[in-house]
Amino acid sequence: MKGLLRSAVSAAGIICLSFSCSAQAVKNDSAQLLTLDQCIDYAMDHQPALRQALIGVDIAHATNRINVSGWWPQVNASATATHYVALPTAFVKNSNGVISEQRSGVINTFDPVLSVSQAIFSPVLLLASRSARYYVEAAEQVTDSTKINVVATVSQSFYNLLLTLEQIDVLKEDTSRLEKNLHDAYHQYVGGVVDETDYDEAAISLNNSKAQLRQATENVIPEYATLKRVMGFPPEQQFNVSFDTAQMAQEISLDTTLQLQYEKRIEYQQLQTSKRLQDQYIHYYRTSWLPTLSGFFYYNYPFQSDALGALLSNAYPYSYVGLSLSMPIFTGFSRTQNLRKAKLQAQLLDWDEVALRSRIYEEYTSAMASYRGNLYNMNAMKENVSLARKTYDIVYLQYQQGVVAYLNVITAESNLINSEINYLNALFQVLSSKIDLEKSMGIIIVKK
Repeated sequence: MKGLLRSAVSAAGIICLSFSCSAQAVKNDSAQLLTLDQCIDYAMDHQPALRQALIGVDIAHATNRINVSGWWPQVNASATATHYVALPTAFVKNSNGVISEQRSGVINTFDPVLSVSQAIFSPVLLLASRSARYYVEAAEQVTDSTKINVVATVSQSFYNLLLTLEQIDVLKEDTSRLEKNLHDAYHQYVGGVVDETDYDEAAISLNNSKAQLRQATENVIPEYATLKRVMGFPPEQQFNVSFDTAQMAQEISLDTTLQLQYEKRIEYQQLQTSKRLQDQYIHYYRTSWLPTLSGFFYYNYPFQSDALGALLSNAYPYSYVGLSLSMPIFTGFSRTQNLRKAKLQAQLLDWDEVALRSRIYEEYTSAMASYRGNLYNMNAMKENVSLARKTYDIVYLQYQQGVVAYLNVITAESNLINSEINYLNALFQVLSSKIDLEKSMGIIIVKK
């Protein structure tokens, strides 16, 4: 395996030597140059889904503050104005035991009230306090998951763009070679060395190569658009990709002896957070029979007068303080059913973990097989390029000497261009499958 990786690194170094030339073919000289790391950094600051996830963390903090605000003193002010059309009747017993009727109260009252309550113990508030950190942790894990997807998506889009740029370079070389072949075939035809079919075949090959080159060049624009989208880059602005050949060569290798650790996958971490949060709900329903205890203080400052104009002249303030205790006795079995429901939901999460571990293992084995297969294929395609180029040089020399027909040159040329394109595809498939493997193993590093 080490020898295979060394061959892959060498192959990447050879093919990457011409990357800078590829970018020149389609780049805007006035636009900024961005490396893969710079594209990822830009996406970390501007990618819409990631920005939304970061806002989600702030929302989680704000929600927790709202949920635990009940532990703070609750202060309220209110006022009531009353005008009696008819005063209420009171029955008063005098010293002789005779009951008499009389009107009581005053016609106009204005009663401002200041009330303060303080929670001392509350199962609901206790749940909010105990579960607050798990809500924040869940929101942060959503952000980490989004960051991992951004790194993977931007990297693969970047590699797809580079593949097209390098294919353009190969097709340009092929077109230049075929133009020379057409020129030579024409002079040999005029000189009577070959017949007209050789010249026609050369023209056909050149037209096919030009068509492929045009299609590849057209593909660059939508691939830049895709990269801009996953980066959150403004569509109307332009940039060019820049690449470090040595770094790219190093990025091909990956230690395939690393063991899969489920705990490193962000999905597994999110599930564990959900299970811890569910445990808090189970604990809450188990203890929801506990009483709610709070203290209170009321200060009333009522104004009373039979004359409306003199209402605010006389005040009769009073205040009181006390404790309030509330305890559920019978709730129609809602508490026990809520507890049963919470336990069943915990069982669902247990089965989710079983299913998730199976899915993670499937993704890991598939990604590992893809990476190893693509790495082997890349080295085989590298060897094919060398053989195809050697064969083409020999066949073309033989054709110039009149030893073989031009059909042999066409076949050799076709094999050469196919081997070069296949090699490029294999190279970038290795880079892309490496991203998939790192993602499946949970070892993609994201910036906090």
